[in-house]
Amino acid sequence: MNFPFTAHNKVTVINLPSHLTMANAEKSRQYLEQIIVETGHKAIVMDMSKVEFVDSSGLSVLVNAYKALHKRSGKVVLFKPGKNVRALIELTRLHEILFIYEDLDNAITDLQQAAA
Repeated sequence: MNFPFTAHNKVTVINLPSHLTMANAEKSRQYLEQIIVETGHKAIVMDMSKVEFVDSSGLSVLVNAYKALHKRSGKVVLFKPGKNVRALIELTRLHEILFIYEDLDNAITDLQQAAA
């Protein structure tokens, strides 16, 4: 599973697929780890603006990315999860470690400043 990503001065923005579920969780996890290693960036924005559905396996993908970057003294934030996805993230209290942004430029700028 490959999904697009872009680099913005040491911040990587990863566009997540419309569904993060058990069916694609392992491949998504592996691909995200590959991006983290290959770019060497310690700041990741997970663009969730097109994500329509997340199950517990999908949440584990987000947590795994957080752990992988936390080990490298990095940071992961979420951009614009939809109403239902955001409700699940808040219900599981993941928003306490994976901050949510509604503006992509603000997310990138905050991560760039934190990395400086």
